[in-house]
Amino acid sequence: MKDIAQLQQKANELRKDIVTMICKAESGHPGGSLSVIDILVALYYGEMNIDPTNPKKEDRDRFVLSKGHAAPALYAVLADKGYIPKESINTLRQYGSILQGHPDMKKVPGVEISTGSLGQGLSVANGMALAGRLQNLDYRVFIAMGDGELQEGQVWEAAMTTAHYKLDKVTAFVDFNNLQIDGKVSDVMDVASVEDKFKAFGWNVLSIDGHNFEEILEALAKAKAHKGQPTMIVANTVKGKGVDFMENACGWHGTAPTPADVEKAIEQLSTVEEINN
Repeated sequence: MKDIAQLQQKANELRKDIVTMICKAESGHPGGSLSVIDILVALYYGEMNIDPTNPKKEDRDRFVLSKGHAAPALYAVLADKGYIPKESINTLRQYGSILQGHPDMKKVPGVEISTGSLGQGLSVANGMALAGRLQNLDYRVFIAMGDGELQEGQVWEAAMTTAHYKLDKVTAFVDFNNLQIDGKVSDVMDVASVEDKFKAFGWNVLSIDGHNFEEILEALAKAKAHKGQPTMIVANTVKGKGVDFMENACGWHGTAPTPADVEKAIEQLSTVEEINN
């Protein structure tokens, strides 16, 4: 699926799943899940070599959700793609559910690595890429990080490693919505300029609108064609994208919507679908 309208439609459908499952769980992280979902849709429906019927196939592309608190976005995709039963998303964060607050690779088919502690994902992606090189496998490794996550020192140690070993099969996204749990990233601990920093660390760097599928897919094509360097795609996004009362609102970082909130959100998302159709 690389039709832009279809990708937009799919992202809209999954936004409904995200707010609904977090509401039912009465806890979770809607803001960052809604900001990153377009990137996940572009990867899982338009780019990655994957097979939901064979989640462990050797030459599959790998995806690392380093910002593990955005698990609802990943779960919505995995359920829609058939990795897990669709009804399982209604069990998010419930006792005994496979769908915990952060992804668990031992319980959820399609989850490549358990994530939650921020700053660790790029190190794991490096290991996956190096393993592929040693085994002469042609898979690619994709990773999504948060902008607040870039405040972690391990990210920059890992960034040096990716560049040093010329891991051009690694393509990273920064979900740059400029909000973290305590406020604006630029106020808490400014990470700008992300583009300049990664260029200085030896990366190929692209900057895009993280909600524009044409730009996302074009950046992915450029990353695939670029040899000798890993690629960082700085995706400028809106926290809470698609639900107007959640957009650019720090309070929705880790607050579950009420049933009334979900009703409003789904009404807005359904209106967008009608306009696009």
